[in-house]
Amino acid sequence: MNTTLRRLASVVMVMFVALMVSTTWIQFFQSSELNDDNRNVRKIYAQYGTPRGPIVVGGEAIAQSTPVDDEFGYQREYISGPLYAPLTGYFSLVSGTSKIEDTENDFLNGQADALWVDRLQNLFTGADPQGSSVELTIDPEAQQAAWDALGDQQGAVVAIEPATGRILAMVTKPSFDPNRLATHDTQAANDRYEDLLNDEHDPLHSRATNTLYPPGSTFKLVTAAAAIESGEFDSGTVIDAPVTYTPPGTTRSIPNYGGTACAAGNEQTLAEALRISCNTAFAKLGVELGAETLREQADKFGFNGAVDVPFSTATSVYPEPPFDDAFVATSAIGQWDVVATPLQVAMLSAAIANDGELMAPFSVETIRDAELEVVQQSSPRRLSQAVSASTADQLTDMMVGVVESGSGTAAQISGVTVAGKTGTAQHGDGSQPPHAWFTAFAPADDPQVAVAVVVENGGSQGSEATGGRVAAPIARAVIEAVLNG
Repeated sequence: MNTTLRRLASVVMVMFVALMVSTTWIQFFQSSELNDDNRNVRKIYAQYGTPRGPIVVGGEAIAQSTPVDDEFGYQREYISGPLYAPLTGYFSLVSGTSKIEDTENDFLNGQADALWVDRLQNLFTGADPQGSSVELTIDPEAQQAAWDALGDQQGAVVAIEPATGRILAMVTKPSFDPNRLATHDTQAANDRYEDLLNDEHDPLHSRATNTLYPPGSTFKLVTAAAAIESGEFDSGTVIDAPVTYTPPGTTRSIPNYGGTACAAGNEQTLAEALRISCNTAFAKLGVELGAETLREQADKFGFNGAVDVPFSTATSVYPEPPFDDAFVATSAIGQWDVVATPLQVAMLSAAIANDGELMAPFSVETIRDAELEVVQQSSPRRLSQAVSASTADQLTDMMVGVVESGSGTAAQISGVTVAGKTGTAQHGDGSQPPHAWFTAFAPADDPQVAVAVVVENGGSQGSEATGGRVAAPIARAVIEAVLNG
């Protein structure tokens, strides 16, 4: 009998220990995971039952929480939702959070570590917790100008303040209305989310930061920079510019746009080659420089590196050598496996505008608590010295020539000197209309804004499109908005 009791007691003891360990594991070690689980109803009510902080542009809320008469208490509202969706993202019962709503979630819902004093005061005073406001770097006039100028075309626009890295505009089309996902009608929100996921144009995907395009002739800025930085070339160096160029090791030739000659005598200066965007000159120059040199220069401009603004962006790529001369030649004119986001192309122009110094782009300026006290302030951060100041000066003069009398005259602004570069990029199997690019900064002697524009598949001009005709006028509109603001 005693043996039986001892065995029973042992079993009960083991069960109690197991229960204590299990309870401790769940309540302590798994508490964060369980609290963060989107299926946790208490978490959902806690998030929606208090006012989430606003996202602010130019002193006005573009996302805010408004009281509603249901079990949640507050609903997210987006003012001019599609215009700012690539930045704000969404806050949804069904699909969670994205973009700023995601990266700054702890501040917006008032749970960030930096707000512990506020939470302690609320505990003693009994005040309801409130989220912090997130103020963006966006210039509302530039954002609207980019949206209007892009029109019904698919593509993206990014504008940056060269000296600081502040993102002044970020537009992508097609966009979406985050209000449709913020509804408390979960069936409606789920249906709309599924519609967006299945949309062939992928409106949830930001073309400004997360779509990789062949940069086309905008990449000639990198090739020109590498040439000048080598010490063997300057803007006045005469280089070969044949009607067609056949790289070593291949029988496939590279033509110029329209199949025309770039210059009488098949040679021209580096500045002239950039002004008219001569393919053969830059393809041959790229082979002379070599893939290693081109990749090193691309890396200095931000290629092959992760960029957070603060949400993550796609990594622009210049492939790792070795590869043969045919691929080196096409990479030097921004084709083959070279790909870039519009953000990266804007960074390229911004670095040249900023005496060769590349600043980290960012979109969050200031975070303030419910009492409007600053709890976090962004500061400009240097990424690299992409080129020397003297090289940047030469590139600037060359880019001014592009706009004054070259392929980018549609970006001219009366009374303002604009430095720019066009691009017309083949993609896919080459049967589709090219993507139209333009990147620029202004004023050239005191840069206030650098911009990149891509219009997919030639936009309204289709196969007849060039970067100068389609994308340059959009960039001009954004530059004017910033300078006139």
